[in-house]
Formats: sequence, C-alpha cells, structure tokens
Amino acid sequence: MRLALYEPDIPQNAGTLIRLGACLAVPVDIIEPCGFPWDDRGFKRAGMDYVPLAEAVRHDSWEVFLSCRSSTGRLVLLTTKSSVPYTAFAFRPDDTLLVGRESAGVPPEVHERAEARVTIPMRPPARSLNVAIAAAMVLGEALRQTAGFPAAVPADTRTSAFEGGGGR
Repeated sequence: MRLALYEPDIPQNAGTLIRLGACLAVPVDIIEPCGFPWDDRGFKRAGMDYVPLAEAVRHDSWEVFLSCRSSTGRLVLLTTKSSVPYTAFAFRPDDTLLVGRESAGVPPEVHERAEARVTIPMRPPARSLNVAIAAAMVLGEALRQTAGFPAAVPADTRTSAFEGGGGR
C-alpha cells in the first residue's frame, strides 16, 4: 500500500499525511510541483519529528511519478467524481491511493489514468472533506481490508504527549 499526493497546495496537509504514512508504515509519494516551499514552517510543524521516520519520495512531475512507480498495483483515486463508496471497494495490498490538490483535485488526464476511483459518501450539500482526513479514512479502510496495519506495540512501551501532565 502507498499513498500519493498530487501537487499538494497546503503544507500542513502534506505534513500530516507524511506523519500518517510514518505512523502506519505506508510510503508516501509527493508529486510536484507543491504549492509551498519544502521547508515551509507549517509543513514542518504538521509533520513534527515524524518526517525522518517516513518513507517519503518526491517526484518532479506526474510523468516522473508514473515512470518511477515500482508498484504493479492499481492507482486508486479518491475523488468526488465517483459513485463507488470506498467502503464497498475491494482494496489490494499493492494499491496506491492518490489524492488531488486541495484547490483543484486532479486534471482529467490524471483522473483517466487511475485504474479505480472511490468516493466518501456524505450528506448534501456537503461537497468534500479535508484531503488529510479523507486520505486517513480511506487508508484506514484499505489497511483494515488487507490486514496491513503495523503490529501493535504494547502500551507500556509507548510514550505519549499526555503522560505526566497530571490532568484528566
């Protein structure tokens, strides 16, 4: 399983998705150009100290991404222009989940290149979710279906930002 971000616009979303990939052991492909400098403060803040833990690969363009794809799996586009709910889709372990730009989604040629398209059902008049939330929802379902979640770590060996705070 992989996660691909097509020309992300918002550094905080890209950082959040790289952090998600690091936590779930899912490689992340960043298809440039990005709408922000790679060293943006918002990107660093959202990714926190997880960025070095992530397997993140930057691609100079869509064409470079396509030529570098090592996965033989399907390209699965998360889009509002699909009638297939992600919960009714059968994911495979070698799928690459592709999310579009926050401002514009993906262009028609990228949409057409996807082997599958899924959507998150929502009530009208809502149109879309934040790209990081949408990717997390769909990736969670894909990992559940394919038994792809990392092995659990015993709770007593983990650290938490909430430990030692003394609050309830």
